[in-house]
Amino acid sequence: MVESSFLNPFCDEALNIVRNQADLSIVFDVDSRLVDIISFSPHQNLSDESYIPENIINLALKRIKWYIERKNNKEYNSHDYAYLFVEDISFYDVIVFHLTAQAIAYKFNFNSREMRLFVQSQGQIIEDRLGSLMLSEKRELTEDILGELMVSGTVEWTFLKDIISSKKLSLTDLLIDNGEVILDRDEFIYRFEDKFEDRSVSKMYDVLVGDNVKEEVLKNLIMQKTEEYIQNIQEKSHLIEPHPSILTLADEIEKTIDEEMTKYSTFYANVNSPGGYMEIGKLVKEAFPPCIKNTIEGVSSGGRNDAIVLFLTSFASYARLYPGIFANEGANIKVSDIDKNLDITEREILPLIFEAADNCTPPLFEDQPQEKINIISKLGFGMHSEVSLEHEGETKWYTPMSCEKVKIHLPQLCKKDKGCKGINNPLSYYTRAKWNLKKEGKLPDSNQSGNNSNSSGGD
Repeated sequence: MVESSFLNPFCDEALNIVRNQADLSIVFDVDSRLVDIISFSPHQNLSDESYIPENIINLALKRIKWYIERKNNKEYNSHDYAYLFVEDISFYDVIVFHLTAQAIAYKFNFNSREMRLFVQSQGQIIEDRLGSLMLSEKRELTEDILGELMVSGTVEWTFLKDIISSKKLSLTDLLIDNGEVILDRDEFIYRFEDKFEDRSVSKMYDVLVGDNVKEEVLKNLIMQKTEEYIQNIQEKSHLIEPHPSILTLADEIEKTIDEEMTKYSTFYANVNSPGGYMEIGKLVKEAFPPCIKNTIEGVSSGGRNDAIVLFLTSFASYARLYPGIFANEGANIKVSDIDKNLDITEREILPLIFEAADNCTPPLFEDQPQEKINIISKLGFGMHSEVSLEHEGETKWYTPMSCEKVKIHLPQLCKKDKGCKGINNPLSYYTRAKWNLKKEGKLPDSNQSGNNSNSSGGD
């Protein structure tokens, strides 16, 4: 029988492993047992030693690399990571899971790029491991783990409200009867046996509930518990000094994610490679297009809201944090992917927007203070009065308006100059003007040497 710890790092067996057998003093040492498990894993590619971890820390980093490659590499070969899907890896995988969660909790903010990637990777590894099992094993293990997670044949749908609200699972995915989610086959037959006169009630269970829904519930419950686990560690972090191995692992996690994402994403390639056409750096007001300069000088009543909330907010944030957005359209980028601690947003971007709002006639926030919340919303932090990593992702980070939209909705701001020729977006004007200033040696000193702030979160 497959042990629960193969899928559930929170089961009693897994927690006993962490309490009694996880030794942080040896996580960097070569582990011959681990190497043997990998070497004898069916279908494992042994020709490239770079895929084979020799110790626990290395396994943690390979696990992260696996997820990034699986998601992004069109030539991904599952045989490179076959060892992740053999039951014998469970002992090490449990230790790696808890070490990684602690490393992320101590170094990175809640809802950071690193945390999101780790939680998503946990969901993916559960899904792939379920897919590697025989049907009978999968069903038995799913039932056992749902029982461990306090989900039996039925459960009040409100038990899953956090998962549903996070959009990891939809109410439409669930079969709900009198407020209870039906997951168990026997419970389904008991309740609905008389409802299907011309059809097999067992087959209708497979259609309406079946294995897929239970597996989805299992996966998302563990993802939810992973988020809660990290948050709990963060709340208590001031009481405990982290082990040096955990801090080292946190640094290596950041380095691994940067290196791997740079391979597959134009976004990360731009962020991590200063000096390019779309280089990230402090805002250069001399490179602003006329429409932005006019907005900052102040807009009269009638156009204030759109000019500040929709136009300037998106322009200023992307110009400062990710001017290359249109070279990588469709990427799911958040402010904290670049501004990890939100220091740049709070010290540079919002003050510029608020200054422009105060320059309006009348000042925007005097009669419409709620527009501050709308500005925060357009940056992707939900309907709140301040930016906070806790709320990031509740709304979308709006991309800059095109020149065509500015002409239609804010024609009073569109006063073309010679730099507007061939430009279809104010952000494109900015990046080109900034590049020209740099070539001419006229860029302000703070921008001359690159000033990439991806790693620091501030200047």
